Amino acid sequence: METKKAPSVIVVDDNTNNLHVLANILRNNGLKVATVKDGFKALKFIKQKKPDLILLDIMMPEMDGYEVCKRLKNNPDTDDIPIIFITALNNTEDKIKAFEHGCVDYIAKPFRKEEVFARVIAHLNLRQAQKQLKISNATKDKLFSIIAHDLRGPISSLSGMLEMVTINPGFLDSADRLEILNEMKLSAQNTYHLLENLLSWAKNQQGYIRCQPENFYLSPMLEKIIRLLSSVAKQKNISMYSKVSDHFRVFADVDLMMTVFRNLISNALKFTRDSGEVTISAKPYGSFVEITISDTGVGISENLLHKLFRSEEAFSTYGTRNEKGSGLGLSLCKEFIEKNGGHLRIESQLEQGSRFIFTIPTPPTLEL
Repeated sequence: METKKAPSVIVVDDNTNNLHVLANILRNNGLKVATVKDGFKALKFIKQKKPDLILLDIMMPEMDGYEVCKRLKNNPDTDDIPIIFITALNNTEDKIKAFEHGCVDYIAKPFRKEEVFARVIAHLNLRQAQKQLKISNATKDKLFSIIAHDLRGPISSLSGMLEMVTINPGFLDSADRLEILNEMKLSAQNTYHLLENLLSWAKNQQGYIRCQPENFYLSPMLEKIIRLLSSVAKQKNISMYSKVSDHFRVFADVDLMMTVFRNLISNALKFTRDSGEVTISAKPYGSFVEITISDTGVGISENLLHKLFRSEEAFSTYGTRNEKGSGLGLSLCKEFIEKNGGHLRIESQLEQGSRFIFTIPTPPTLEL
């Protein structure tokens, strides 16, 4: 379901002929190319589109290439985009000045097509390697952070409750012992859930998860997840309803969609107060099925909605019974739904509840 995006390059030159020649060299080799004729427009375009690489002329009216490069490198949003100067200036002083301003390479005019393309590809590959290294380091740091805080806490709590039950069995009556055992069961389930999310997120960050879609009915999957989460719902006296018709079939990766449903329903239970409701419904939506998971929970404020899918921020809040999560679940859901060709959105009001709405493709030859 995923398609690999072509790298994007912007060519900045006030000479129309140079723009056409350079753009054709790159487009004919499969790159996505935009062209701009002056420095001010280039800065505006680059800020909005964030290309993977910039080919920049030096001698331009109003704002030369040096100034464009300087402004880009002073902006934290664009300072990591590689810049290759391509110019008729060819003396040593100009080259030194270009590198001092932050360019990664320097091509003199007149240029050879093969040389331009070879250098562009070399720096695109280097940028991709740097991105992967950054992701790997961020993944490692977050893994250690979650292991240190979000996993160590519940495991320590489980150990303490086990010690209370086993070392002083006579201290507790049967009702207290049953309550503690139920708490231990829920704690173990939540910890396992967290660990599954953590491993899935790490694998996805490293590109190890592949989407392998197949035809399947939604109802059996939902019944399985509702049974799996029934003890959590029972603890809070929450009613769970599935209104998904038996005839709905989808074309998606089973394991990825299991993770999506488990996380979204768990999230609804987490933020729904005692005696509330969680409902799963579905309806046809063109060549998709549109799923809605709604709850009567606490809702989400407008200023927090935009943070929910940013796994790099590790944003997480406590549930209505102080349930703790890693902040990974919703970002995983968004990524896995998009891997399957769907889209996720949220509708929410404070103290009124939330609706997580997403689409799943139907089998290509099947009409609902």
